[in-house]
Amino acid sequence: VGAFHNWVEQSFPYEWENHERIRKLWRVDVLHGKHYLLIVSDSKPDLQRLEMYGVAGTASSKTYDKFLDSLMNGMRMQFRVTLNPVVSISDNAETRTTRGRVVPHVTYDQQMNFLFNRAQKLGFSLNENEFAIVERGYSLFTKSEKPIRLSKAVYQGILTINDADTMRKTLLEGIGKKKAYGFGMMTVIPLGN
Repeated sequence: VGAFHNWVEQSFPYEWENHERIRKLWRVDVLHGKHYLLIVSDSKPDLQRLEMYGVAGTASSKTYDKFLDSLMNGMRMQFRVTLNPVVSISDNAETRTTRGRVVPHVTYDQQMNFLFNRAQKLGFSLNENEFAIVERGYSLFTKSEKPIRLSKAVYQGILTINDADTMRKTLLEGIGKKKAYGFGMMTVIPLGN
């Protein structure tokens, strides 16, 4: 995970030169045995740098605006998102005003409810029988020479857009924590009629 994080960041060299770090969403998907790095960002990456660790001639960039503008309330979409499902727990009454300890949701039901309970605030609705967790586990990386283990759940299914403006924001800004490490990027495809 750390290597992908660095690869994505290095693909925007002008940010490094100007000491700027603009938030990007990214995710690695495996389709038909091939790995694909997907990125959503405000600006276009340096495609040659993206191909440095990939396959030459395969990087491409597309504008998202036309697709985002086409989203409407009531649209049903296939979706996929990798999340870091966590909850903040206060140990006592004195710490309830602060965030508390962040602990991972580890059971299937906890992880399903994590997305289901947030859907309305994110601009869409879910039916319990139309989405599932298709992969569960952990992402491992090292930060400041300390091993970090992040809980991971990959969700896939069908959603219905309830608030198109909020849905656009969700697609551009992502969902949840640890977005810099490949979590939170939702992709959607309209369902055919």
